[in-house]
Amino acid sequence: MKLKTTLTCVLLIVSAFSFGQIQPFGHLTIFSEDGDKFYLILNGERMNDEPQTNLRVEELVQPYYNAKIIFEDKTRQEISKNFLQIADVDGAFMDVTYKIRRDKNKPSKMKLNFFSMIPVVDGFIPPSNVFVRRWGQPAPPQQVIVQQTAPVGVVQQTTTTTTSVGGVNAGVSVGGVGVNISINDPFMSGSTTITETTTVTTGGGAVVVQEPLQEGCYGAIPMNNGNFNSALQTIRNQGFDESRLKTAKQIAQNNCLNTNQIVEICKIFGFEETRLDFAKFAFDACVEPQNYFKVNNVFDFTSSADELNDFISRR
Repeated sequence: MKLKTTLTCVLLIVSAFSFGQIQPFGHLTIFSEDGDKFYLILNGERMNDEPQTNLRVEELVQPYYNAKIIFEDKTRQEISKNFLQIADVDGAFMDVTYKIRRDKNKPSKMKLNFFSMIPVVDGFIPPSNVFVRRWGQPAPPQQVIVQQTAPVGVVQQTTTTTTSVGGVNAGVSVGGVGVNISINDPFMSGSTTITETTTVTTGGGAVVVQEPLQEGCYGAIPMNNGNFNSALQTIRNQGFDESRLKTAKQIAQNNCLNTNQIVEICKIFGFEETRLDFAKFAFDACVEPQNYFKVNNVFDFTSSADELNDFISRR
């Protein structure tokens, strides 16, 4: 009897401890009741490159998100919803599900309705028909296909560059012929090795080259405060918005920026149109595109924020 009582107490303590843990993130599932395929955009970041009918985004770290749903069928109206809830009234992250359905009186009008909310379950495995994306996880690199003319055949080119203490060694191998270059510099330090392989397949006089798509500034280090403050002053020194815009674009083209820095540059411009122009241009220079929704705060008109969101969703 005493042993049984002791085991019961232990189980109660373990259960209380388990339920008392605060989950650091929540999950979001959105499905279409009528099978309409859609794209989901959360805080300005597109979650799926292919339209889905049942989509799940895991490990969301904010209690609320701004959501936009664009349908593959262009006759369906887009859905915009601010403060999409991921946490309950007490601020605890949950596993939340929303449902898309058509308006009975106007089939082209779409609605997003709350469906369910349950506690986050560790190790949950979604059904196979659900497309899953983790928040903050970059999309897999795409490939760019370039066609060039060349003789029939197959050539593999491998370039290896090694930077080490005291110099740089570079080797190139094309069709089995190797070339090696060595540069010694006593002022260089550190060690980095980069290997790139390009496969060229030719047939009928055409060459198909597959290369990885560059990811730009995503995840890179933005301008440091000193350089950024100098850049801001340079932009301010220009007399007109048009000149300021040209200078700002030059800075964004050659540097990586975070969303706060982009916002600060936008605030310099006197016209809404100029702010919108730069906000579109600077998207490729942003190191944290998932937070680009912050840029919407620089606009005086909601139409400008909508136009920026539409621009981002088409990227």
